[in-house]
Amino acid sequence: MPENKFQRMIFALLTVIVTVHGYVFYSLYVVNGSTLMEVTGADSVLHAIQAQGGVYMFGRMLPIWALVLIEFCFAYALECVMGSPCSFKLACMNFNPRETHPVIFESAVICATVGLMVPVMSFLATIFYYPYYNGFHILTFLANWLKLVCYNFPFAFFSQLFFIQPLVRTVFKQIFRKHEAR
Repeated sequence: MPENKFQRMIFALLTVIVTVHGYVFYSLYVVNGSTLMEVTGADSVLHAIQAQGGVYMFGRMLPIWALVLIEFCFAYALECVMGSPCSFKLACMNFNPRETHPVIFESAVICATVGLMVPVMSFLATIFYYPYYNGFHILTFLANWLKLVCYNFPFAFFSQLFFIQPLVRTVFKQIFRKHEAR
């Protein structure tokens, strides 16, 4: 797919744009939605977020766009520095890219990326969303991190394998086919 560093950066950018929005939706609506509505008495998750003045992050309430922007910056940096290069190397340890069917090799890369990114991004999310108003306790932090990994791993695996990566690969091919045709 990506043939040079510029294309790898664009591929990572497309992946992170879709992924971060998916995770924010998943986290706010699926994982925490009923709790947010119960606490605020609102009839929808969006109304609940508005009623509480935003989303709790870094010990204060922030608007959703700030949440997306912060997570995007961290996810993009991690994807470029760790996710893409390490997942490709891990996949190459088990499969020869020249001899393995492309679908199998791409699936191995996706699985390696999920295996690397979920624990790291869940760790960062634990820092971002830790209930600092209760004080800091390492066991609470570790329990929250483990809980996030358990919530995020199945969502990441299935969404990346069956939705996000096929979409990103299709868009990527369209962008660079038009570029090459010129």
